[in-house]
Amino acid sequence: MIVRPPCTFRSAEEFAGLAGDTVLGAVRHSTAGGRPRWEHGLPVLPLHVVRPGEPEVVEVWHTEGDVVRTGEHRGMRYAHDGEVLFCAGWIGPSADCEEATHRAYLAAFELVERLGYPNVFRMWNTLDGITDRGSEVYRDFCVGRGRAFEERGRAVPASTDVGSLGGGVAFYFLAHRSHAAVHLENPLQAPAHEYPQQYGPRPPSFAHATYLKPEQGRGQLHVSGTASNLDHVTVAPGDVARQVQVTLAKIAALIGADNLARHGLDGGYRLEDLRAIKVYVQRREDVPLVTRLCRDEFSRRADLAVFTVDVRRPDLLVEIEGMTP
Repeated sequence: MIVRPPCTFRSAEEFAGLAGDTVLGAVRHSTAGGRPRWEHGLPVLPLHVVRPGEPEVVEVWHTEGDVVRTGEHRGMRYAHDGEVLFCAGWIGPSADCEEATHRAYLAAFELVERLGYPNVFRMWNTLDGITDRGSEVYRDFCVGRGRAFEERGRAVPASTDVGSLGGGVAFYFLAHRSHAAVHLENPLQAPAHEYPQQYGPRPPSFAHATYLKPEQGRGQLHVSGTASNLDHVTVAPGDVARQVQVTLAKIAALIGADNLARHGLDGGYRLEDLRAIKVYVQRREDVPLVTRLCRDEFSRRADLAVFTVDVRRPDLLVEIEGMTP
């Protein structure tokens, strides 16, 4: 079962008015972060990615299931409908980010294995201070995450790793019970696990996209946070307009028919096919230009949310993600 559309962006007021039986879980992009909590009986993760005076955006994951079950596991809160699992966790500020991340991800794998949702297909991580101390925070996070995936014999799916404005480290993910997860690389970019050691002792390994493949019919494609680097080298440092162009060209190559065929998949997508698009902009003064450039390329029917936060490297000014319906 694939929910169409599985994800929408709502205001805080709109989210409050949604019927509980149409929602699996939600993420509040807000002025404060912290532990996941229950709202309307469902798991909600607050992320500190919005400044005072800016509108809160609620990322709502919908369900078409008749029954939604919820629970808690080692500090995480989750909901599942028999086909899709939504889970949110909070690592918080930690003196040892590597070990805290390692424990949190092992707990996440315990949950998916216990509940029977083996196909993890999308993850998000927000890190306060992602570029602090020469990016040591992100490097420690990547080592801890990589250890957990390696110990469980799993490949990292499509993932977005960006900064936050406070609250330590938070994460959420989606897993499917029956649909296979096919992980895609980008023909214009080196696989993340092959990045040279200048990016840390363990590269920030993740798939550039993950295709959720049903037994029949068209699947659902999830695009990781994508930025302006070709191979592994940052392109156009300081030039935000050029970085947006490079990023969009990379996404187009990633989701196109030629690249899907390389991974044994039929069909292909264009930029205007993407929905639930999130754009992360490092400098506040660049937001109007970046928003306009993205609106020119994506469908007017697409939800588009823009957040001003740090991305994985100080010289990367923009990161863009999205998914197909």
